[in-house]
Amino acid sequence: MPVGLLLVFATLSSLSLPAFAGAGHDHGEVPVVAPAAVSPRFAATSETFELVGVLAGRQLTLYLDHFADSRPVENARLTLSLDGSEVPLTPHGAGEFIATLAEAPEAGSRAVLAQVQAGGVDDLLAADWDIAASHDDHGADAGRFWQRGSAWALAALGASLLLGGIWRHRRGRRTRAHGQIGGAQ
Repeated sequence: MPVGLLLVFATLSSLSLPAFAGAGHDHGEVPVVAPAAVSPRFAATSETFELVGVLAGRQLTLYLDHFADSRPVENARLTLSLDGSEVPLTPHGAGEFIATLAEAPEAGSRAVLAQVQAGGVDDLLAADWDIAASHDDHGADAGRFWQRGSAWALAALGASLLLGGIWRHRRGRRTRAHGQIGGAQ
């Protein structure tokens, strides 16, 4: 096999791209899985208590447990402040409190300070609450990858064909000049 043909074949085979299937080109039903939405949350602990806060929109749900065995703290009195501002809380069962914030907190770090009074124990819990910005544009640029890849592949293919044609043309002139037409010596 001529060296030039091997070079063209090697160049073309190195340019293979992954295949992307569009909608409707699947091989069967895929079970629908609900996306796991992770709500912003914080945890503050001490030797006695553990407080976990979960944010859903403007509603902040607080769970207060005993640190040793994770039992909900019954008949507890809880006060909470976010960045120095006190947040009114409503008890919602054993060890559970609900707060409705004036507005949903923006992304960034918040200082959380909670005071717990339960069973003759007074405790102060503190935490830093990092609220991440939500990113819903993960797939915005996903469809453009194959377009850029295809353009580069076509450019490389064109360059390979051009170089192969030039090489073949020069080789043909050289063999005709030496009287070797059709590969006979």
